Amino acid sequence: MSSSLLDKRLVFVTGKGGVGRTTVAAALGLAAARRGKRAIVCEVAQQERVSRALGGVGVGFEETELAPGLWAISVDPQRAMEEYLRDRIGSRRLSELVLENRLFQYLTAATPGMRELLTMGKVWELAQLERRTPEAAPYDIVIVDAPATGHGLGIMRTPRTFRDVARVGPIRRQADIIHSFVTGPKTGVLCVARPEEMPVNETLQFRRALEADMGIALDAVAVNALYPERFSAAEAARIESLDGRGSVAARTALEAALGEHARARTQRSQLRRLRRETDDVPVLTLPFLFTPSVGLTEWGRLAAELERSL
Repeated sequence: MSSSLLDKRLVFVTGKGGVGRTTVAAALGLAAARRGKRAIVCEVAQQERVSRALGGVGVGFEETELAPGLWAISVDPQRAMEEYLRDRIGSRRLSELVLENRLFQYLTAATPGMRELLTMGKVWELAQLERRTPEAAPYDIVIVDAPATGHGLGIMRTPRTFRDVARVGPIRRQADIIHSFVTGPKTGVLCVARPEEMPVNETLQFRRALEADMGIALDAVAVNALYPERFSAAEAARIESLDGRGSVAARTALEAALGEHARARTQRSQLRRLRRETDDVPVLTLPFLFTPSVGLTEWGRLAAELERSL
């Protein structure tokens, strides 16, 4: 992975559904914290998978420290709107009156993409050295556990859409500021994939769409859940030659070993294809974790792998 990725102020982590985006985002946050940075993992759509994996209780819209140097927040668009209006109007009571206005409620609910714009506005605010609330401490890096690739690209595109539609006024100005930051040098994009045909295909498609639609280059790809190569081809052939001899338990163990070996070979074939077709985009690998659940300990293991690749 590019050594400059952890030097970004904002990093979007996306990828096909089920590839482990949240796990990689949390591990990246831990890797940043281990380097002495103040990092926050920002979850959208009120997922709260990071905080629930650690403590069983979601952190909500509060910036909560999960480990030394690592914070988490789950962005609620409604709360983001309330915070934005209080900041703009300067009065909690007046902002509440605006929020309670039925026409305002109807317009915000009926405007396509408004929730995404509010989410992106909060993400942008978290990445600023001068926060909206004076007592709020700045972060060195904000890591967004973004939606799956198609929706992830959509949420990144939202500020530009509102900028182009609004044409004039405060919404256009704010949307333009956010869009410029998202497409600027302080923002990076990490795509997570599994070493399988469909996730690799989607990663390659996302890279092309990101460059064509947003003018952004993909910073790196993290290939997650890579099986270890336990046997050489000769050893696998020797195991297969046993041809079911021995006890039932022994045969079952040998079949499992051969099945894992075949999967590891297929995975590495897809890994080679991904590296070949991504040209100069760094591709790093993370091991499959043979554990029933993933928490801080497992994220720490993956963070160590990321640190070695940074």
